[in-house]
Amino acid sequence: MHHPASPWALGRTLWTHRHLLATLAQREVAARYRGSLLGMLWTVCTPLLLLTVYTFVFGFVYRARWSGMEDGGGVTFALVLFAGLNVFNLMAEALSRAPYAIVNTPAYVKKVVFPLEILPCVPVLAALFQAGVGFALLMAALALVQGLSATALLVPVVLAPLLLLLMGLSWFLAALGVYVRDVAHLMGMVLTVALFLSPVFYPLSALPEPWRILLLANPLTLMVEETRAVLILGRLPQWEALAVYLGVAVVTCCLGFAWFQRTRKGFADVL
Repeated sequence: MHHPASPWALGRTLWTHRHLLATLAQREVAARYRGSLLGMLWTVCTPLLLLTVYTFVFGFVYRARWSGMEDGGGVTFALVLFAGLNVFNLMAEALSRAPYAIVNTPAYVKKVVFPLEILPCVPVLAALFQAGVGFALLMAALALVQGLSATALLVPVVLAPLLLLLMGLSWFLAALGVYVRDVAHLMGMVLTVALFLSPVFYPLSALPEPWRILLLANPLTLMVEETRAVLILGRLPQWEALAVYLGVAVVTCCLGFAWFQRTRKGFADVL
């Protein structure tokens, strides 16, 4: 059976199966909390607890400050840190689950005529939901601490290229994870390295110029910096940099989809 891999097929697939994709993403989120006492409330409790802990530790214990952001002292530092970690968690949640997207659903591969190509998108949407809750809490905290700038409305625009990149990588990892099970374990190490080689815990300006260039190769760096810019600094994003990132993300998305479509014929044999 031929599986089209063109960009047009990609867009047509996502649009045709958009309702099924939304349902699967909803089930993915609900399944994480099934059987717990608080259920979906955990989606709010977890980031709220983290935000409270960061504020207490960095705002009142260490009284840490972020260079160039003196107002609010350590409280601002905690919010800056939370913003960076929220972007990282969006990527980590999606990519850590992507290698299991096909492996954990063998029934869809073997017994049912099913659009398998939408399965790697489910972890991305579930991660986006979790990140959305985190950003909503962050905006509420910022409104209390320093006021919320109108540029905060641009957060979805800033993160859109990252979502395209994550979808492309998820298609690639989901297919590769069927044939090479070590990929899932490898992703844990890769994400840990990506966390510390991005300006989540420190400002990019604190590094010497050669190191900044190295960190800019990390797909997290621009997203973290620009998210903080529109949310906390109240400035417009760097449109040129975002345009380049978007171009890379679109290419990655198309290549990841093509890779998935080319390799899916062997899924049933392996599983």
